[in-house]
Amino acid sequence: MFDDEAVLAIARKAESGKRLELEDAMTLAASASLATLGSLAHRVRMAKHPAMAVTYVVDRNVNSTNICECGCRFCAFFKAPGQAGGYVLSREELGRKIEETLALGGRQILLQGGHNPDMGLEYYEGLLTFVRETYPDIHVHGFSPPEIMYFSGLAGIHHSEVIRRLRAAGLASIPGGGAEILSDRVRKAVAPAKCLSAEWLDVMRQAHLQGLRTTATMMFGHVETWEERIGHLLALRELQDETRGFTAFIPWGFQPDNTALGGKKCSPQEYLRVLSISRLVLDNFQNLQASWVTMGREIAQASLWYGANDFGSTMIEENVVAAAGVRFRMDEPGVRQAIGAAGFTPRRRAMDYTIVEPL
Repeated sequence: MFDDEAVLAIARKAESGKRLELEDAMTLAASASLATLGSLAHRVRMAKHPAMAVTYVVDRNVNSTNICECGCRFCAFFKAPGQAGGYVLSREELGRKIEETLALGGRQILLQGGHNPDMGLEYYEGLLTFVRETYPDIHVHGFSPPEIMYFSGLAGIHHSEVIRRLRAAGLASIPGGGAEILSDRVRKAVAPAKCLSAEWLDVMRQAHLQGLRTTATMMFGHVETWEERIGHLLALRELQDETRGFTAFIPWGFQPDNTALGGKKCSPQEYLRVLSISRLVLDNFQNLQASWVTMGREIAQASLWYGANDFGSTMIEENVVAAAGVRFRMDEPGVRQAIGAAGFTPRRRAMDYTIVEPL
C-alpha cells in the first residue's frame, strides 16, 4: 500500500497522531501515491468524526459590488471603477435575495464585494444594520481579510477597530477568502494590490480575539510551488494553535478561464492530493470542506473519502467562480442526495458547525 520507507514512516507518524512538519508534507507531496494519501487522510478524518455523517450549510453568496480597484490577475468577476458592467447592489435587491434565501430554508448569507472606493466602512456598517434590523434571523458571514484591510485604509484606522465596528453593526463571522496562497512572492505575482500574508493572518487573529469565528481557504494551481502550498497550511496551523478560531478549511483549484492569469485548470488528481495533504497537516482543524462549486459533484463526492467531512454550501447564488466559466449547481435536495450516494448521512449545519436538524 505504501510507496517507500520514507512514506511509510510518515504514515505511521500521522496515524499515531504526531504532527507532520514541512519535510514530512513535502515527502508525501513528492512520493506518496494518491491512493495512499486518500487512505491516510480518510483515517484521520474518521478519527475526528467517527460517525458516517457529512455536514453542509444552506446559504447564499451575495456580492455587494463587482467594482474593484485590485485588478487581481486570477479574477474574472471584477470591473474596474468606471468600467461598463459595474454595479452596486441596492438594499432592495439585497432584501429580495435574503427573502429568497429564507424561503429556501437558509439562515445565512456570505456577503462580499470588490474593493470599491465609494463603499467604505460606514457604508457597510449601514448595510449590516439594515440586515440586522430587517432580517434578525440572518447570520451575516462577511468581509474577507483583504476587504477589512481595504476598509481600514479608507477609514485610516487599525483593522482591529474595523472588525469591532462591523461586529457591533451585525457581522457574525468572517469568511477565509482572499488568502489565495499565503506567500508574499505569490501574492505580488497574482494580486499585488491586496494585503500581504501577515496582514491576512492578523485580521483573522484580531477577529478570533474579538470572539468571531472564521473559515480559512487556499486557492492553488497557478504560480505557487508545493513548498508554498505547505507553508500556507503551516501558517494556518500556527494561528489555529494560538486562537482556535477557525471552524473549517476550504481548498479549491484555480479556475483560469476569462482571467488575465490564464493557465490550466486544476485536475481532479491534483485537487485530491492537496485536499488529502491538507487534512494530514492541519491536525488542529476539525473540518475540511469539499469544493463541488469548482470541481463538480463527482469529485466532491470522492473528496469525502480523501479527508473532507463537509460538503460546503448549497450556494443558492454564486457569481465569482461562475465568471470563470464554471457553473456547477446543486440545491439542497441535490446536496443531500450527493452525500447519501457517496455513502454518508447528510446533516445540515450552521456556520459554527452546530447541527440544525435532528441527528
